[in-house]
Amino acid sequence: MLDKTAFLYVEDDPLSRDVMEMLMEYVVGTKNLVMFEDSTDFMARLKQLTPRPDVILLDIYVQPEDGFAMLEALRRDPDFRHIKVIALTASVMEDEIERLRRHGFDGVIGKPLDSTTFPDLLERIIKGEAVWRVL
Repeated sequence: MLDKTAFLYVEDDPLSRDVMEMLMEYVVGTKNLVMFEDSTDFMARLKQLTPRPDVILLDIYVQPEDGFAMLEALRRDPDFRHIKVIALTASVMEDEIERLRRHGFDGVIGKPLDSTTFPDLLERIIKGEAVWRVL
């Protein structure tokens, strides 16, 4: 199932992008990953992707638009409002997680990513489960 799913990852940290690329290719077993290194013209760039992503993974503190602003833009657009959007963040305090829930994210995965649990978390997300994994 994961090998047929298209992913988009928006992340400004080059090391985090490298880790995600390795995890997706060598642990998850997919090359269906597009990465944006910032959120400049996010929606315009997203609309040009083929295939469109099934799951969007957002770094919360990327610039110039943070993850909350990108999520709001996604939820306003009828073509993208139903895509699964997962926050990736190193900020795992309970109040931050509650803020992510209130804003409408479909889940959160804490950084650093754990290669032993990451594939299972993605599988659960694709099946429709809201995953709130910060450990």
